[in-house]
Amino acid sequence: MKHVCRSCGYQSPKWLGRCPECGEWNTMTEEQELSHKKRSRAGSLQDPKPIDQITLAPEMRLTTGIKEFDRTLGGGLVPGSLTLIGGDPGIGKSTLVMQVLDRLSIKGVRSIYLSGEESAQQIRLRADRLGASSPLLHVMTGTCVEEIMDKVRPFKPGLLAVDSIQTMFTEDISSAPGSVGQVRESASRFMAYAKQTGVPVFLVGHVTKDGAIAGPKLLEHLVDTVLYFEGDTAHIFRILRAVKNRYGSTNEIGVFEMKDAGLEEVGNPSRVLLGERPEGASGSVVTPCLEGTRPLLLEIQALVGSSAIGIPRRTAVGVDHNRISLLVAVLGKRLEMQLGDQDIFVNVAGGLRVDEPAADLAIVSAMISSFLNRPIERDAVIFGEVGLTGEIRGVSQPDLRVREAKKLGFNRCIMPKSNAEGRSDFVKGIKIEGAASLQELFRALF
Repeated sequence: MKHVCRSCGYQSPKWLGRCPECGEWNTMTEEQELSHKKRSRAGSLQDPKPIDQITLAPEMRLTTGIKEFDRTLGGGLVPGSLTLIGGDPGIGKSTLVMQVLDRLSIKGVRSIYLSGEESAQQIRLRADRLGASSPLLHVMTGTCVEEIMDKVRPFKPGLLAVDSIQTMFTEDISSAPGSVGQVRESASRFMAYAKQTGVPVFLVGHVTKDGAIAGPKLLEHLVDTVLYFEGDTAHIFRILRAVKNRYGSTNEIGVFEMKDAGLEEVGNPSRVLLGERPEGASGSVVTPCLEGTRPLLLEIQALVGSSAIGIPRRTAVGVDHNRISLLVAVLGKRLEMQLGDQDIFVNVAGGLRVDEPAADLAIVSAMISSFLNRPIERDAVIFGEVGLTGEIRGVSQPDLRVREAKKLGFNRCIMPKSNAEGRSDFVKGIKIEGAASLQELFRALF
């Protein structure tokens, strides 16, 4: 017997209250050792070969036809890749996988949707709702990996999806499905199958209450790509984000909208997010943020008012709460705008989240506008990082941000002075203004 940490996979011969590897408490679970059966080799060993003599196939990627999904993967599915998709319950993981398999089946790719949680009839009901009726899309239910492989190998599919990996188990381990050892070993079997046959495999993973994919951290190290499906179930938008990708960038995102007939791509999310922006309201500012190589125009809203209680409230939705406190302190010190006795609420409209510091200047502008009750010009966009001394620092990719603003009809852009130098006319039809400090920002706005 051995004890394994559910969080990081650390093994110990005895139970420990706190894992010495990752520091988590009460994560050690008891498991039996693997039975010493003769296991098949993952693949034939080849002789070492110079890298410049390795030939590539003419088309290494399989495009699904869902542009937002392909963008997140770096251009499409790579043969033999193992992709893990995680997300909160009800966020749309199974829906997305079903739609991807249906699109590829229409292109002539035989695919298998393997479910360990639903019956074939339940899957058919969801497929009818999504309009997935391709005869090349096959459904199989089961949880024993050995039995599944006995059925899948003779079938020779072009794509396999497993929903979910936490329901699978192998007969070599006596522990229950979902345990650390079962998840690790089951994922290893599917990885070996993908590498041997060149068939792309999707694994749908449950998440813990902290938002991390359930099971050992080794599961994320094992797969080639890790995708997180994010979003609030109260909002219609869903973000597909790559946090690991051996075949592409981890900075790309895909934006989807949840509708009755499934997930629908949002080709221009900026226009949708700004569609209900109010006219002449104070505390509303538009800022261009980068998600990978894609610029998004987001509306930052702030509400600043006198507090009716002894301790003013600070509420942030979509931005870091600590960042708000920092910017309030900078405003008080550098602009002598005392907001310590004010209730401050900051929100990113649309339910999205902004993590990059380039949104600092827009947050500051929205708080100033709400505090003074003076609206900012509707056709202006603002971006830049704010330092503790009140200076405005440059950010990356200002050209992309300005071009996106121009595309949506904005004709004025306030940015860091270091980014504006030499760029006064690099985008025709939009006025570029640089600000080096909060004082210069205030003069430019009011």
